[in-house]
Amino acid sequence: MSAKRNSLRRDAMVAASCGAFVALMVGAAYAAVPLYNWFCRTTGFAGTTQVSTVAPAQVLDRTIKVRFDSNVMQGLPWRFAPEQNEITVHIGEVVTAYYKVTNEAARETVAQASYNVAPLNVGSYFNKINCFCFTEQRMKAGETRDMAVVFYVDPSIAKDADQNDLHSITLSYTFYPLREPAKPLADAGASAVNKL
Repeated sequence: MSAKRNSLRRDAMVAASCGAFVALMVGAAYAAVPLYNWFCRTTGFAGTTQVSTVAPAQVLDRTIKVRFDSNVMQGLPWRFAPEQNEITVHIGEVVTAYYKVTNEAARETVAQASYNVAPLNVGSYFNKINCFCFTEQRMKAGETRDMAVVFYVDPSIAKDADQNDLHSITLSYTFYPLREPAKPLADAGASAVNKL
């Protein structure tokens, strides 16, 4: 009898441990994306830029070239290009750059842009004050729009000895299509009543 109780107790312990492990893994899966986003925003990892609301206190004499790259994912009928491929900016200078977007489809389309900077280790020094990224962009057939990005390179980059040989940064945007939820069909009974 005692052996049977020990066996049941052991089985219950294994089942409880498995259940706790599964719950922990599900919780980790839900937490992974927000934690990764927080980590990237905080450290600039993987070219993730910083977000700022104010200009820096100083502008340095040192300049750096900022190159602009644009991409459109397959299936999105948009033409997307920077108005200038490259500009030279002073570190700490607030700059506005424009991209031109045209919807070449014969219908309204919706898309959203993601971005990164290269080299990847300068993301923590690249600060955006205003940007069109991660915002749903709805464009009518044939519509053309200028989209601005306002940014600066943080003056603290001058104190990072690893960045002494840095002469250019590339800001890259990629637009990808968004699928809209299907619109409900009109109620057949209501349509018949409206025709009367």
